[in-house]
Amino acid sequence: MIPMSEKMKKILIILSLVFILSVALASFGIGYAGGVRGVGLLGVCFFLTFGILVVLAQLIPAGILLSSFIATASSSFRGSEMPIRAA
Repeated sequence: MIPMSEKMKKILIILSLVFILSVALASFGIGYAGGVRGVGLLGVCFFLTFGILVVLAQLIPAGILLSSFIATASSSFRGSEMPIRAA
């Protein structure tokens, strides 16, 4: 685990909260524009917000794994080897 300073932790917390708040407000706007009013608007806001966060939590590591797989498959560790050629 990488040690972080207190200042870095505060910046990371602020950025995380700003991201979650922006996603929540966008979900709120989508629900309101779709005609949802009252308490249902709050439910739609939470549903969309946490749905988006869960999808991003799955897509980001999958993208990292996919990009590392492509980089490994297309480059060779030895100079004399030929990398896989895309047809």
